Amino acid sequence: MGTLFSFFVVIILVLIAWVGVKAANLHFLFGIIIPYIAILTFIVGIIYRVVRWSRSPVPFRIPTTCGQQKSLPWIKDSKLDNPSTTLGVIGRMALEVLLFRSLFRNAKFELREGAKLVYGSAKWLWLAGLALHWSFFVIILRHFRLFTEPVLFFVPLLESIDGFLQIGVPLLFVSGIVLLLAVTYLFLRRIFIPEVRYISLASDYFPLFLIFGIASSGILMRYFFKVPVVDVKVLTMGLISFNPDPKVLEGIGILFYIHLFLICTLFAYFPFSKLVHMAGVFLSPTRNLANNNRMKRHINPWNYPVKVHTYEAYEDEFRKFMKDAGIPVEKE
Repeated sequence: MGTLFSFFVVIILVLIAWVGVKAANLHFLFGIIIPYIAILTFIVGIIYRVVRWSRSPVPFRIPTTCGQQKSLPWIKDSKLDNPSTTLGVIGRMALEVLLFRSLFRNAKFELREGAKLVYGSAKWLWLAGLALHWSFFVIILRHFRLFTEPVLFFVPLLESIDGFLQIGVPLLFVSGIVLLLAVTYLFLRRIFIPEVRYISLASDYFPLFLIFGIASSGILMRYFFKVPVVDVKVLTMGLISFNPDPKVLEGIGILFYIHLFLICTLFAYFPFSKLVHMAGVFLSPTRNLANNNRMKRHINPWNYPVKVHTYEAYEDEFRKFMKDAGIPVEKE
């Protein structure tokens, strides 16, 4: 049910852009107003989520530990899986953010032959996740060509690496194909694995369909239905400089507005979805804290003074009754 709902929502978004530009001639709305609203929503939403997370109290060290903690000098500790220093935390975070190390070490398990629990590798999920994120990142960097003048120095180099196969004209960028394959695998995984399908919601399928629509429309524009790239760059440069030129809006094809509207939807949806883990991973106390509990005592910083009744005071108050009842006392 969630699959069909998410699919039809993306189809409706495509139709909204199609009807709004093709029939209603709302080029200004879809080309200028909506992108500004999406970017503003993205920035404000991310700041709100980050500030809210940063205000969450973390009185104790609660890092996820997967190795030997630092203790006696002659016991070898795990500096990345159980870091006790800031440098170890930085190394752990770098491997987590750049290479998805915890996902690489993930294992799947299933019951076989009755109650026999069998563990196995789950590297395909790690590979698909890594391919999705890195290909998306490369595509975003390549699009910097449209937002800067002169073009940043690394963009041509990145394009030459991305198009190393040199298939056809224009060059086939590998990142676009990898993105489509990765998002397709992640979708099929949710469909064909019963355990994953059972826990999947519409909020899990919607970003996949949205990314698939963005990648598909981008590939169609590049290889099949040409759009005036010069006009697109004039528009994007105008948006960046807060001085957009409405004259170029009508000369850009409808496919570009569909592509742009899906991107705007993704940006506006991002802070309120699971996709915001991009920012949340840096604020996770299970990842960004050193495990130095054996070396340093951590005291709750907001403990307020509490009036206590010590045993000595208790015995002074009830010593006579305790002695009458035969209860031993420390002082006679």
